[in-house]
Amino acid sequence: MLKYFPHQMSLLYYHSNMICVSQRGKMVRQEGRDFHLRLLLPKDLQLRNARLLCSWQLKAVLNGYHHIVQQRMQQSPDLVSFMMELKMLLEVALKNKKEPYVLPPSPKFYSSLIGEIRALGWDKLVYVDPCFSTIKLKADVSGREHLITVKLKAKYPAESPDCVVDFPVPFSVSWTPQSSLISIYSQFLAALESLKTFWDVMDEIDEKTWVLEPEKPTRSATARRIVLGNNISINIEVDPRHPTMLPECCFLGADHVVKPLGIRLSRNIHLWDPENSLLQNLKDVLEIDFPARAILEKSDFSMDCGICYAYQLDGAIPDQVCDNSQCGQSFHYICLYEWLRGLLTSRQSFNIMFGECLYCSKPITLKMSGRKA
Repeated sequence: MLKYFPHQMSLLYYHSNMICVSQRGKMVRQEGRDFHLRLLLPKDLQLRNARLLCSWQLKAVLNGYHHIVQQRMQQSPDLVSFMMELKMLLEVALKNKKEPYVLPPSPKFYSSLIGEIRALGWDKLVYVDPCFSTIKLKADVSGREHLITVKLKAKYPAESPDCVVDFPVPFSVSWTPQSSLISIYSQFLAALESLKTFWDVMDEIDEKTWVLEPEKPTRSATARRIVLGNNISINIEVDPRHPTMLPECCFLGADHVVKPLGIRLSRNIHLWDPENSLLQNLKDVLEIDFPARAILEKSDFSMDCGICYAYQLDGAIPDQVCDNSQCGQSFHYICLYEWLRGLLTSRQSFNIMFGECLYCSKPITLKMSGRKA
């Protein structure tokens, strides 16, 4: 039942340029637009116990301000004061909108979208925002859970939605005005199946080797920096379309350790068999066994920078190593660059800086091609 304070009716009418009262409820006018709402008061007529019912247009504008509206209902001394504060809040909400206000879709939009989700299966739904403009769906393939975020546009389904996935390759949706969430999900499953071998390869690397970078790889990450020994690692870049083929390889470590590995790779490259796993092929061509996770800890290979005494610096880990086999101290690229630049005895020739290791005083070099200091 809708009730008003009798002595405030005239006041509301006096402010009719912004608030109108009718038997159907109240109307707030702001920036030339009308927003409808209802206040349901309890028997004691206390505003703090009232229920505010907004039109869907007004609810969309005030999205994110609901807690403030509730607070003002609790603290406003009377109905007129609350309506005045609601108008001011509405002004702020409209001003803070980064995009011009667009009317939400019709109720038919929501009912048909709910029907699509029901047909797809509620167990596939992970999240949906209050405006039904963002929907997250999940799929389980080979024990791996994958998510797709579907961002619906105002003219859906006439206009294709935007889809966000954690894939190592672009994901585009084939769309027609007759398409639906079901067609998106079907294409999502097909793409997952095509990338299954890639993720099998990357999961095997993560499970059976010590990966230095990335520390927490995403499903879209195609690179791994794998420990080969103390201060020696290999960075590989895997092709998602051909995951069992020879990846791009870059050895990181002292020259006297890196060069023999490069020689083995060149000598044994003919042994690479795409029918075998990538990890097994790396073992065969490099003639090595990767340090076992079951026996050794990651800390056995994680040496702090000899200059800043930290392992991570702005997300980077030490990747420069003194070539002296009796030293082998590791450094961050930026730390070593700043150190050598500050030495009077350092010199630079083209893209290589020459100096001395601050631990053993033996010659040390820093290649600067493609790197930003």
